Amino acid sequence: MKEEDLRRCQIQEWYPLFKPYSIRTLFHPIPDDFRRYILGEAPTATSHADGGDLPPPFRLPLPASGLDPLPRSTSTIDPISVLDSDPSAFIEESDSESDHRAPSFPDLESSVEQSIAALGGAVFPKLNWSSPKDAAWIAADGSLRCTSFAEISLLLHSSDRAVHDLCHAADSCSDRSSSTNFSFFLALRKFYHALRPEMEFRCFVCRRRLLGISQREITAFYPSLVDRRRELRRLVEDFFDEVVCPRFGLDDYTFDIYVNGNGKIKLLDFNPWGAFTLPLLFSWEELETEGFGEAKEVEFRLVETQCGVRPGLKTAVPYDYLDTSEGSGWDQFFRMADEELKMQMMEDAEPVK
Repeated sequence: MKEEDLRRCQIQEWYPLFKPYSIRTLFHPIPDDFRRYILGEAPTATSHADGGDLPPPFRLPLPASGLDPLPRSTSTIDPISVLDSDPSAFIEESDSESDHRAPSFPDLESSVEQSIAALGGAVFPKLNWSSPKDAAWIAADGSLRCTSFAEISLLLHSSDRAVHDLCHAADSCSDRSSSTNFSFFLALRKFYHALRPEMEFRCFVCRRRLLGISQREITAFYPSLVDRRRELRRLVEDFFDEVVCPRFGLDDYTFDIYVNGNGKIKLLDFNPWGAFTLPLLFSWEELETEGFGEAKEVEFRLVETQCGVRPGLKTAVPYDYLDTSEGSGWDQFFRMADEELKMQMMEDAEPVK
């Protein structure tokens, strides 16, 4: 992967070219103090040096309104127990603790809250390349739906994917240099409750040719997709020929799409070819084999039986950034899983005696 490939796949780079075909998105430059907050660092390098090696304790940003950033119900609080508690618990912070007061980002908070309102009151946050999907467990409803600046801050601070974007995005670039530098953005995308995971697909493009299409959600079997394979293939091929290929400047890349109920396609994301991008129901080895994709029809892979479901990987490492190279632990795991799947399929195919 070249640095130019990585730059072209940043959402703030490709979105203006495909705005009519994508989900409405608003952008906010990330100031350095908020970047350091996401990474769990001290507000400035100087303050970190003065405070030793320990990072500051995590606290949600202090809202400009002064209200609780994540309001909680008080219906379960016993007023008697509060009265009987230690009065020292209510003493304000001493001067010695002032360095650890909650941070505040009033300008960014104000602009983000305005964007949330403009996008209907709920958004899906994302940085240049990644969304904090790995931190969804910390959200109240287990999703990336955010209705406030505090919720966005909590997700980003808890996400390894966010750290990867801010610190390690260029690690896989073959032409990376010490001068490599990126400007970081917070992208807020309109949140839709009704999106169906089975209608999201990843498309693989090599030498400006559409080689393959894969179901994006590979942890479940959706019987209706198998019957619609031909129809969906035609929709994706037309969208690639008419919209994506004429506008996107790279030769090798992947792009993610969502197919609406009326057959309209929404462009969700672009990813570099290879590197940290997950090949899903393909493998990078076969995608890069000479002659692959020369058949009359684009290879369209779906989870076609319940036995074909891939297990979800619940780890602290972003799914798209797992090391699946030959010899790695995950490579061995997938090989064993494939062998087990083949054995199950052979057993299912045996006639009942």
